[in-house]
Amino acid sequence: MTLESMEPGNWNGDDDVRDALGRDGLTYRVWGADWCGDCREQLPEFAAALDEAGVPADRIERFPVDDDKRGEGVDAYGIEFIPTVVVERGGEEIARFVEDGPDGIAASLAARITADADD
Repeated sequence: MTLESMEPGNWNGDDDVRDALGRDGLTYRVWGADWCGDCREQLPEFAAALDEAGVPADRIERFPVDDDKRGEGVDAYGIEFIPTVVVERGGEEIARFVEDGPDGIAASLAARITADADD
């Protein structure tokens, strides 16, 4: 299985989102599927945001799931809906996006990353 929907599309976000996503030490774990409409809609924009933020490929882990939503890491991370993106720093989860949100994946995660840094 592949996760071609993580190929960068277009992103028109702001500098604050880009800066939050690009912070040092963050790892992004992305679960999705190319058959999933939400993934095809949301993941290309998120991938473009990561690209704009300068996040290196070795800090982005892709986990494609089958049509039963089974795949690597699903049980360990409690994945029920896709797309799901988990952001970790030093092996500790600091943010999670699940399925859908009003602000999109990049902005939602950036807000949580910024809040975590402010704590």
